[in-house]
Amino acid sequence: MTRTHRESHRTRHIGWLRAAVLGANDGIVSTASLMIGVAAAHVARGELMVAGVAGLVAGAMSMAAGEYVSVSSQADTERADLKRESAELDAQPERERQELAEIYVKRGIEPKLAAQVARQLMVRDALGAHARDELGISVTSSARPVQAALASAATFAVGASLPLLATLAAPAALLVPTVACASLIVLAALGALAAHTGGAPIARASLRVVFWGALAMGLTAGVGAVFGIAT
Repeated sequence: MTRTHRESHRTRHIGWLRAAVLGANDGIVSTASLMIGVAAAHVARGELMVAGVAGLVAGAMSMAAGEYVSVSSQADTERADLKRESAELDAQPERERQELAEIYVKRGIEPKLAAQVARQLMVRDALGAHARDELGISVTSSARPVQAALASAATFAVGASLPLLATLAAPAALLVPTVACASLIVLAALGALAAHTGGAPIARASLRVVFWGALAMGLTAGVGAVFGIAT
């Protein structure tokens, strides 16, 4: 008996990976930047923690809402396209079969074979064939609003908790550098993990997130220092 070889493709991870990485990265960068900026204004540690926790809750809800609305719009578009395609299949099945065959011909399949493939696929699952090959909608790329929202909120909260823990553990005199260094280290690790999961160059991904994280923290530290002096 011949055993079927099953391959694991990285594109299966795209949906949740994008939302998870975006959420964790934003949680670290925004919360660390917020706390560094507030700390630069010379406030007490208690007030700093209140600002950080408020930023965590607000940011997690904002990420969840943003992802849900964005991905829901994508899902609505997909449903509308599928509904229209289903109506076209009911009204003009032969025309739709020819259209599907032409798609395969453009991809390099001989016309006679393309017509046979289109016919067989439409017998099995006409809408699925058109959704995949005409509309570009597949199981791995279809929109999942709730999944994206929950992943973004959860990973944002996890990411935002790291600067908060660093703030609690850091000596008062070293609070800003401790939060900054800890956050940048975690950002580098996060970038490396995301690159490894997605099959991308690890060094480039890590440097990219570290650069933007450091820039955000530096700018907010400058703003906090200016307002601290002014007050």
